[in-house]
Amino acid sequence: MRSSGKTYIHSATVRTYREATCRMQPLPPAALQLAQRLRQLRQGWHRLTQEKLAIALAVEGPLTAVTVSSWESTKKPKLPPLHRLDGYARFFATRRSFEEELEPKLFRLDELTPDEKAAYEKLGVELGRLRGAATGESTEEEITFSRSWHFLDAGRITFICAELPNEQIGPFGKTDNLNFTELQRYADIDALMELHGHVRAENPTAEVYFRTPPDVVADDLTGHVILLGGVAWNEVAGRMAEMAELPVRQVTDAGLESGDIFVAQGKGAEREFWPQWADEQKKVLAEDVGLFVRVPNPLSAGRTLTICNGIHSRGVYGAVRTLTDAALRDGNERYISTHFADAESFAILMGVKVIKNTAITPDFNSPNVVLYEWTPGAP
Repeated sequence: MRSSGKTYIHSATVRTYREATCRMQPLPPAALQLAQRLRQLRQGWHRLTQEKLAIALAVEGPLTAVTVSSWESTKKPKLPPLHRLDGYARFFATRRSFEEELEPKLFRLDELTPDEKAAYEKLGVELGRLRGAATGESTEEEITFSRSWHFLDAGRITFICAELPNEQIGPFGKTDNLNFTELQRYADIDALMELHGHVRAENPTAEVYFRTPPDVVADDLTGHVILLGGVAWNEVAGRMAEMAELPVRQVTDAGLESGDIFVAQGKGAEREFWPQWADEQKKVLAEDVGLFVRVPNPLSAGRTLTICNGIHSRGVYGAVRTLTDAALRDGNERYISTHFADAESFAILMGVKVIKNTAITPDFNSPNVVLYEWTPGAP
């Protein structure tokens, strides 16, 4: 996708770098300009203190007045993370955010009026450009910042994971064992533990649950739903995938006993995607296939359905790691923003290299990693 020549903060359910203070030496003039602009915004509202502003922005993660002060410092300002600037843009887009007799409030994007949304977009462009200049990011090209696991609304988040067949559950996974451990009944436990902590950190005020299909209740399906693993052991995953009408599906093939291959529809023909092996006996994986899907939840308008899947468990884990790995998630988020822009629905099939049974995080920007991608309307 060609760039539009602007730097901006975009906010749907995504857009940001990971929250980390960026210190630049020597101090770029743009960093000082950003600090001055943030102070100007706050001081333009009578009696809005740094403490009150921190209270409002803290709904999206802990924040103190000391940190707000560091962002406004004219001597050695620290650069706010981009999702904090998104919060600034939403807060100062409407006077409803702060009325002196009430506690300050950070409105969600879907709570803003059309005029307030326009003000939010304008201010977001301005703050994003200042920060981009301070970090040395080019202002000649469009820079989008994704934050795929941060949800702007307060909706419930539920992981739905496959439950292991009874014959594959270890002794501690049996309910009659005095050392019964519920998680030993879960498939793809590596992927669940990796992503669960990340989602909790990104959404500190949200209710986050994980379930196996027998434990799913109606409320679990009407928030943001994250499906981990394939459909063979997960009837809920199969049903929701059908309702989402995805062009990618898993099918059983006699040529692969250890899992189900992926089949994708594109340009009038179907393509098959198979794992690669390190040995002739097909006992050691060299590369699995992972799938990442984000679409609207077919059971709840305004919520999302996300699928992290693979032919084997290494593919599931690799799909999860694309957006949690600290070294590669920003680049992968940029890829998603660039290739899918504001699309509510997209899918990526990826190769997941496996070395000594360890899944290597796929880098979407590297050659031959993205095997197939889809968004509605694409050829």
